[in-house]
Amino acid sequence: MQARDILSLTPAGLYCPLADVHIDPLRPVPRALITHGHSDHARAGHGAVLATAQTLAIMAARYGEGFCGTAQAVRYGEAVTLGPVRVTFLPAGHVLGSAQILIEANGLRIVISGDYKRVGDPTCAPFEPVRCDVFITEATFGLPVFRHPDVVGEIDKLLHSLTLFPERAHLLGAYPLGKAQRLIALLRQRGYDRPVYLHGAMERLMQLYGELGIALGDLRKVEPGSRESLGGAVVLCPPGALQDLWARRFPDPVAAFASGWMRVRARARQRGVELPLVVSDHAGWDELCATIRETGAGEVWVTHGEEEALVHWCTREGLAARPLNMLGYGDDEAEAEAVAEPSA
Repeated sequence: MQARDILSLTPAGLYCPLADVHIDPLRPVPRALITHGHSDHARAGHGAVLATAQTLAIMAARYGEGFCGTAQAVRYGEAVTLGPVRVTFLPAGHVLGSAQILIEANGLRIVISGDYKRVGDPTCAPFEPVRCDVFITEATFGLPVFRHPDVVGEIDKLLHSLTLFPERAHLLGAYPLGKAQRLIALLRQRGYDRPVYLHGAMERLMQLYGELGIALGDLRKVEPGSRESLGGAVVLCPPGALQDLWARRFPDPVAAFASGWMRVRARARQRGVELPLVVSDHAGWDELCATIRETGAGEVWVTHGEEEALVHWCTREGLAARPLNMLGYGDDEAEAEAVAEPSA
């Protein structure tokens, strides 16, 4: 039996016919395995969902308690049998509750990475390399230009700007799930103990992180009429809010944006970002290549992102590789824009 007999690509996404289950499906299906809570991977309307408890809580917070027919929580390292297939969820290091999915059948081990990163993150469990025959990886930043810098240096850029411009509000654009919480935790680690202010669209998931045991210190919602008094404060908001009327009412605001895409300076200029911070929740080029080596996989499938470059690298390394060209994934930015609408 080959890997393609265990996993196939369908209009709904990756499908395992032996277990009759989809992985991160793009549309409602009878049974789904979900790697993490970002909306390009976790959608509502499935009949049954298997995911980590944190991912299920995130989905419930975003879509409501009835987001699926039935939900089953699985712990990291816990094996679940689905017919002739054994499924195990393992940490992916992307966001709280994120998981790689190991599928074992007929002597083959296939790992679906979901989205992942390899650097430490105080808000989620670190990535664990898994030995396998086939590794199915993302490639959001799958080009050699994307070599992410040390996050401590990026956070220190923000702290330095606060020192230089104590009278200016620092509006920090960040994806509301995972990135925003990680930035606050990194600020706390660097000794920033002042209140962090939140756009209204950030509040619900921040509360959920607290309920799930992630302490982030003093967080305060930006109340109507309070913006003029927030000079020198750090204010977290969805990236789309940086160019909204909402942002203009702060005192001489510094527009900052934390994203791996800030490596591309043209993107920062297009968005009017004064302080670009290269902080990514995805593996960069070096991490992608190192991870593939660590898995020991002889075959690599690339789901989304810069597939062709990573496939080319795999081929040069003597690995069998193919791009899946899966559409509908990798839309963290679109997700961030979608939640920027509520006023705060």
